[in-house]
Amino acid sequence: MSVTIIENDGISIGRATEFDHHDWNDLVERSPQAGVFHYRESLEVQADHADATVHPLVGYKGQEPVGVFPVFETRKGGMTMAFSPAPGLWVSYLGPALLNHRKLKRRKRERRNKRFVRGCLDWIDRRLNPKFTQVRPVPDYRDVRPFEWADFDVQVRHTYSVDLTPGEEDVLMSFSSDARNNIRTDGDYRVYEGGPDEIAAIISQVRSRHDEQDESYGVTPEFVTDLYERLPDGAVRPYACEIDGEIAGGMIALEFGDTVYRWQGGAKHDRDLPVNDLVDWAIMTDAMDRGVERYDLVGANEERLCGYKAKFGPELRSHYTLQQGTRVTNALSSVYQKLR
Repeated sequence: MSVTIIENDGISIGRATEFDHHDWNDLVERSPQAGVFHYRESLEVQADHADATVHPLVGYKGQEPVGVFPVFETRKGGMTMAFSPAPGLWVSYLGPALLNHRKLKRRKRERRNKRFVRGCLDWIDRRLNPKFTQVRPVPDYRDVRPFEWADFDVQVRHTYSVDLTPGEEDVLMSFSSDARNNIRTDGDYRVYEGGPDEIAAIISQVRSRHDEQDESYGVTPEFVTDLYERLPDGAVRPYACEIDGEIAGGMIALEFGDTVYRWQGGAKHDRDLPVNDLVDWAIMTDAMDRGVERYDLVGANEERLCGYKAKFGPELRSHYTLQQGTRVTNALSSVYQKLR
């Protein structure tokens, strides 16, 4: 069935190109629940590298924007599936992001969230008719009940977040003693923010580590470089640690609003210096200088990795994976999780 703009209890839902009220990126930057992967350029890059079609849904109440919800359409084995974020690219969060909701009292705020989500899901069902749908919102999108009421399975996931607002000395003192000692290590090294060359080196190291563990890894240097070149300056920050003229390790950080994200990198190495600690600390101190308030360590679900991340004294935060499908397509979710 062909669908353009649909109405749901006073809220109009459609693709962003079907409205002329606001620019998509303007809406993204105005939402406290959006992230770097919501940018129009990022959606285009994800669609290209996931071989998917992106549908940037937006909702309006009159001419007031109430939310954005980008969705990717893919076809596998003759079946249509819907994802937010795009599958297989290790994109941490996407999903719905509300606007102009904090001014509302709880009852109206919850009603608006419910109507916006229901309208978007109605658009997805009528336009795409997917056999499987998966959505992973940012941690700041807390009220996922409209998905639960729409018969989505809700899985609680976790991440760590370091509060950067106390300042460098207080943040450092909140770390474990071994983290503090590692950061204070003397040595002949240089940690710096680079570009495409550093991206290629970091992704290559992570891929090699996954190959050693016989695990899939869907991130390519081309994907990250496209994000680096097309997103606003400073949105993608490749940090590298150089020892004896070689890149010993690094981390590709992402930045949006008041948060910097520890995205890709941190591969195990054979150097005597604590490379990963030094890189993480450089990301944090630079972010503090720019007034960034949080360092999201992106993931606190794998037991073997939690010990490293927990030593930075973070807050444990929850977020959600929401999915709906038939028995056959639900089996695909396990494959998708491995692709992540």
